[in-house]
Amino acid sequence: MENTSTPVWFITGCSTGFGRELVKLILNKGWKAVITARKPDQVKDLAQGHEDNALVLSLDVTDKAQVDAAVKQTLDKFGRIDVLVNNAGYGYFSSIEEGEDEKIRAQFETNVFGLISMTQAVLPVMREQRSGHIVNFSSIGGLRAFTSTGYYHATKFAVEGLSESLSQEVGPLGIKVLIVEPGPFRTDWAGRSTARTEVQIDDYQDTVGKRMQASQANSGKQVGDPVRGCEAIIEVVTSGSDQLRLLLGKMAFDMAIEKLDTQRKNFEELKDLTLGADFPENER
Repeated sequence: MENTSTPVWFITGCSTGFGRELVKLILNKGWKAVITARKPDQVKDLAQGHEDNALVLSLDVTDKAQVDAAVKQTLDKFGRIDVLVNNAGYGYFSSIEEGEDEKIRAQFETNVFGLISMTQAVLPVMREQRSGHIVNFSSIGGLRAFTSTGYYHATKFAVEGLSESLSQEVGPLGIKVLIVEPGPFRTDWAGRSTARTEVQIDDYQDTVGKRMQASQANSGKQVGDPVRGCEAIIEVVTSGSDQLRLLLGKMAFDMAIEKLDTQRKNFEELKDLTLGADFPENER
């Protein structure tokens, strides 16, 4: 992030969780925040006492016209965008078989295509500035998958791949990308912010059903602190770090390392078959 005295942070999904806590921290530092939500009445309180540095906007990231209008209003008021935080998103509990087409597509529209729309709208601004930081919220569920949230994982795996490519494309232009990968945090993710399938197949009750129940029971009791998580994000962005990924929470760290170990074991055990799939050197 360019070392401006009052950087402009544009944050999506500010009604609850990480988005809401991040706005508070940004404004308390005397920086500028664009506070967005589908229902702006839910976030107006965040701007109180910070009217000069806050801009509250109605924004549904799946509506391209609203996305473009929000970016224009930001430039009209603040003249620049230093950090885009693509935080808007939600979960969906379902087995793969039970998944409902309308809900699956709606989740992709928000978690993936909404993020893409926001990124495409802000990139011309950052390219002109030759500076900026795009913070894309993924999840530990963007690195590994579990039962009952396969469609959510699919959206976050998409965010991971998109962000990795993006970082290589915009890095030479002075723009950085950070993928945030939280584990379980005390946000509303497993509560109001998560959709659930209406279909119930008995064969999945011992896998999908049990995890859904456990996630609901643990909602509000997670060890992850959203405020400390947001402070870590701010630290990475303001430090000038080129790191692409930020795991948040011990559980995320442990699960990520376990996934790496499992993948390495998988790759090594099938190494002979893998290398044998090439033409022999004398036939190339």
